[in-house]
Amino acid sequence: MSSGLFALLDDVALIARTAAASLDDVAAATLKAGSKSAGVVIDDAAVTPKYVLGFAADRELPIIRKIGTGSLRNKILVLLPAALALSFLAPWAITPLLMLGGLFLAYEGAEKIAEVLLGHGHGAKKDVPLDEESTVKGAIRTDFILSAEIMALTLSTVADQPFVTQAVVLGLVGIFITFIVYGAVAIIVKADDLGIALAARGPDGLLPAFGRFLVKAMPYVLKLLSIVGTAAMLWVSGGILIHGLETYHIELPGHLVHDATEFVATRTPILPGALGWLTGATMMGIVGLAVGAVIVAAMSVLPMKRAHH
Repeated sequence: MSSGLFALLDDVALIARTAAASLDDVAAATLKAGSKSAGVVIDDAAVTPKYVLGFAADRELPIIRKIGTGSLRNKILVLLPAALALSFLAPWAITPLLMLGGLFLAYEGAEKIAEVLLGHGHGAKKDVPLDEESTVKGAIRTDFILSAEIMALTLSTVADQPFVTQAVVLGLVGIFITFIVYGAVAIIVKADDLGIALAARGPDGLLPAFGRFLVKAMPYVLKLLSIVGTAAMLWVSGGILIHGLETYHIELPGHLVHDATEFVATRTPILPGALGWLTGATMMGIVGLAVGAVIVAAMSVLPMKRAHH
C-alpha cells in the first residue's frame, strides 16, 4: 500500500516537473520571439496613432479599440492556424516566407527614409473626407501585414518545438503584443489630452507645468518613436535576410557581422557587450537599408516604364 502511494507521488512529481519544464520552455520561447519581433512592434506602435488624426477626441479610443480587436482577430483566427498548418505541412517554406517578410520590412524602412529625404510626394491624399469605418478597415489591413511578420518571426523561433508549444507560444505572442501595442498607442494618443487637462488647472503648480511639458513633448515623442521604429525595422529585416542566407549556405554576410561584433566586443574597454551588439545591429541595419533602397528604386522605375508604354 505504502509503496503504491510512493509510486503515485513519484508519478505526480514527475508530471509536475515535466509541466514546469514545459512552462519554462514556453516562457523562454515567448520572450525570445517577442524580442525578435521588437522592430515590427515598435513600428506598429509608431504607425497606428496617425489613424486617429483629425477625428474628435471622444472617437480616438473607440477607433483604437476597433483596430486592436481586428488585429487580435487576424492573429488568432487567421494567422495562428495558418502558421501551424505551414509548420506541419510545409516547414521548408518558413524561411522563404520569412525572407519575403524581411524584404517587405526593408522596403518599408527604406521608403520612410526616402520620403524624409525626397519629400512626401508619393501617394499623398488631398482633401479626403475622414470616414471612421474606412479608416479602421485600412488600419487593420496594414496591421495584417505587420502581424503576419510577427507570427512568422515567432514561428521561426519555435519551429523545432513540439506542436502544442508552437500553438501556445504563437497565441501568447499574438495576444501580448496586441495588448502592448494598442495599450501603448492609447496612452500616446491621449497623453496630449491629459496634458491639456492638467495645464488648464492654472498657470502655477507642478501638475499644470507637467501638463504643458506633456503637450509640447508629445510631437517629439512621436517623431522619436517613428525614427526608432524605422531603425528597428531595418535592423530586423537585415538580420532576417542574413540568417536566411545562412540557411542556404551563403554565410559570408553572417560571418562579417559576427567578426565585427566580436572585434568590437573584445577591443573596447568600455561597455564591450553593448557596443559589440550595436555594431552587429548597425551592420544588419545597413544591409536592410541597402536591400530596401534597391527595392524602392525598382518600384519607382516600374510606374515610369508603364507610363512610357
